[in-house]
Amino acid sequence: MNQLELFEGDIEHEEFALVRVVPVVDYSVRALCVRPYPLHPRGCPNVGKCERCPPIAPLFDVAFNLEQPVYAIVNEFNLGEHVARMKSRNPTWSDRQLRCVLYWQPKARKQLAGKIDRALEGLQGYTATWCPEGMGVNVTETLEQAGISLEWPPNAIARQVAFLGKSILVQEEPHQQVKLHHLKSSYCIPKVRE
Repeated sequence: MNQLELFEGDIEHEEFALVRVVPVVDYSVRALCVRPYPLHPRGCPNVGKCERCPPIAPLFDVAFNLEQPVYAIVNEFNLGEHVARMKSRNPTWSDRQLRCVLYWQPKARKQLAGKIDRALEGLQGYTATWCPEGMGVNVTETLEQAGISLEWPPNAIARQVAFLGKSILVQEEPHQQVKLHHLKSSYCIPKVRE
């Protein structure tokens, strides 16, 4: 990642950096999910329906061992370039239409998923979450403490963030699966603490 400066405790990969962070756990962040936004007067339609969303998602400090290193992976999607490309194809579209997440978010999430997969190959016993806000983490404040700024709302660069940590959720019975909310089953099921 060209725009991120690495510090002690960070791990550099050929294509991205794992930035060591101290998660700012603030349960009130979960309330942002029910905040109204255009065409969604009750907030996100996934609240209470998806494993990654409150109140179903476990709290971060309950799911992850905060005494072990926690890393952030930041995917940087060039939203400004995307908007310019969409404007050239659709010159009559409004700015809101040009920035609509339906047209860029799947690609950005796929990029993030690839980075998570590659990172987990080298981190034994780690699990990833790509929706830490749903678990009560103030992502903006956490990243600011690590020297990474997020644009709100994103204008030029849209950053998607995943956190990696050691899970402390323990399966009560072998056939039960304790799931965190992730992109693929390869990192859906946290490692069982022994």
